[in-house]
Amino acid sequence: MLHARDRQLDGLRTIAVSMVLYAHFFAADGSHWGHIGVRLFFVLSGFLITRLLLEARSATQYEPGTAIRSFYIRRALRIFPPYFAVLSFIWLVNLEQARGSIKWHALYLSNFWYALRDEWTPWVLCHTWSLSIEEQFYIVWPLVILLASRRWLEPICIALIACSLAYRFYWPFTGTPSLARDLLPPASMDALVAGALLALHRTRSQTLPHWMRLSSAPLLVATAILMWLKPLPLSPTLAWMNWIGLEVLPLIPLTALVGYCSSGLRGAPGPLLELPPITAIGRVSYGVYLFHPIVLSFVVSAQPWIPFNVSEQGFGRLILGTTGTLALAAISWLAFEKPLNQLKRYFPYVPPRKLDPTCDAPSATAISEAAQMQELRFATPLRVERCPPR
Repeated sequence: MLHARDRQLDGLRTIAVSMVLYAHFFAADGSHWGHIGVRLFFVLSGFLITRLLLEARSATQYEPGTAIRSFYIRRALRIFPPYFAVLSFIWLVNLEQARGSIKWHALYLSNFWYALRDEWTPWVLCHTWSLSIEEQFYIVWPLVILLASRRWLEPICIALIACSLAYRFYWPFTGTPSLARDLLPPASMDALVAGALLALHRTRSQTLPHWMRLSSAPLLVATAILMWLKPLPLSPTLAWMNWIGLEVLPLIPLTALVGYCSSGLRGAPGPLLELPPITAIGRVSYGVYLFHPIVLSFVVSAQPWIPFNVSEQGFGRLILGTTGTLALAAISWLAFEKPLNQLKRYFPYVPPRKLDPTCDAPSATAISEAAQMQELRFATPLRVERCPPR
């Protein structure tokens, strides 16, 4: 199978990582924008991973063992090298005294580390909680999609989303808020599985459900109101309601946004998301997310040599931190990540179809034309018939 890059989804990655940079580099009030950006990443991940697995499962040559093995190898090639390079660097220089917790991060248990301590120490690795959540999801989800009965997949998704919502409504009864309410896996399963549910829906229809299209705009307005209320002094009950609302209400609009972009968003926003600079940032968004706290740590340390204020949230930190992060992410992608990603071609989800010796192989022209059609169809599986059915 040949998958073209979904350009508008790359644009969404740029939006998501921009929210995170805005929250960490600019916003002085602990803006919730960063968390919404992470939630958008989760929906994207759930959708793309599930779509790939469903396409593999529907192929004529599908073999569960091959698909599962290829999935884990391909994920390792994409995720592990830059991640463990960052951990190695932090361990070597002991940045922000983070060496003592490295083993937790190396095992993708960062979310449990911060939840158990109930504090963001060390800060330079605090963003790895979301990477740990995704890795925990990747361990289990391919087995569900590739091995479970097809008719049970959507009920499983709905049940997991319901459990995640119940988990949130449980927390107000525990008393004082803690990091565990946001960092343990149930707190993020709804976003990851909502993306997966969208991919399952797409196997039946390219149109979003009518209720989703109708509810997205009102839910966005409600989210905006809660964002405006968040910095205001609120009673404990209202604070809990505000937190639950900001976790739950954006989920449907974010899922709808991924759905629109995956099929090609029309009007002005679509071409804007496809602009080369926007898609380029989206392609390196993993590196941007991974490296930005390290860049920020060095920028703050270099304040005596910088003529404007970077020790506090603001434009100076945003401009310098973002520039340094993008430069580092681009270098990492070109020199390190991209060459390793090219190894994925040796691990297809579906074994190549064996040619019947009595048939002619497809011509290069036929493959080229099929690949061009694939590009236009936003990553629909490429199939070139080699022999007529018998």
